[in-house]
Amino acid sequence: MVSRLSKNHKILCTSRNYREVVELSKIKKINLRLIGKHGGSTKKGKIHSSIQRMNHLLDVVSDFSPDLTVSFCSPEAARVSYGIGIKHVAFSDSPQAEAVMKLSVPLVQKLLIPWVIPKNEFVKYGISKKDIIHYKAIDASVIVKEKSRIENINFDRTKKTIVIRPEESEAAYILGKTYSDNIIQEVSKKSESHNVIVLARYDSQKARLKEKFGKKITIMDKVVDGKSLLKITDLFIGSGGTMTAEAALMGVPTISYDAVPNPIEKYLVRIGLVKRETNPKKISTLIEKMLNYNKANKEKAKKVLLSMEDPYLKLVEVMKIK
Repeated sequence: MVSRLSKNHKILCTSRNYREVVELSKIKKINLRLIGKHGGSTKKGKIHSSIQRMNHLLDVVSDFSPDLTVSFCSPEAARVSYGIGIKHVAFSDSPQAEAVMKLSVPLVQKLLIPWVIPKNEFVKYGISKKDIIHYKAIDASVIVKEKSRIENINFDRTKKTIVIRPEESEAAYILGKTYSDNIIQEVSKKSESHNVIVLARYDSQKARLKEKFGKKITIMDKVVDGKSLLKITDLFIGSGGTMTAEAALMGVPTISYDAVPNPIEKYLVRIGLVKRETNPKKISTLIEKMLNYNKANKEKAKKVLLSMEDPYLKLVEVMKIK
């Protein structure tokens, strides 16, 4: 979505993971200007960084004088836009992110959400139902459909490759919980016969996992394009977030350990593109069964993907509304 907007518009970006966004913007050749950083895992750190982001945004946006704000429900973008009097269109597929929703949704003019999420999930945060617009897609479909250069990522292709994505341990709705550690511990027992790769989210998470698991697993040292990694993945284990959805829509056999229950994960489980399992030993058993699902998964995923519309076109429609 950002890459398509950037062709005809100036783009400012705030993100919880500065380094990851910088590296991905280089990989995807997107010209971004990054404003501020994430505050880490403490409440005080989060509020301090939020205030700093707001300050920086206020200065930049005042000079920039945009015609419209488009965000993924950024509280800072919402507050600055409201204060200056700029219309704000937001996307969200995460009604479970209560803190972010409370701080942003009441201040946006239009909210675009996937059709599988009832509008009332957001109305409770202070927006009128008439200002919520459904689109028939989930956000990960945009990434999967996007034509992009696939990076060459080398692993022993004589082995099956299992990729594990830990939870967002520094997000406000998780804050320090480590659901994935026991799963990684169990799956690491397969490292002699499989490539076990962990794609950590933060430098602190990466350091902790390296200390805990050592050479039993491969922890990615550099930021990689997720789509490129999933292209060589035989099975994906995720927390139920965006990358879980990407893997599922690419037809990769996918297990969700459901760290943060959400409507997108529930939809993917319901249509059979994702298996939900939280017990590490059961996940280990399920892996061997699912490694043979690949062909059937790809066919089903392709049909589901083709049935989804392009949210970007819905955004363009909304942007034209005066």
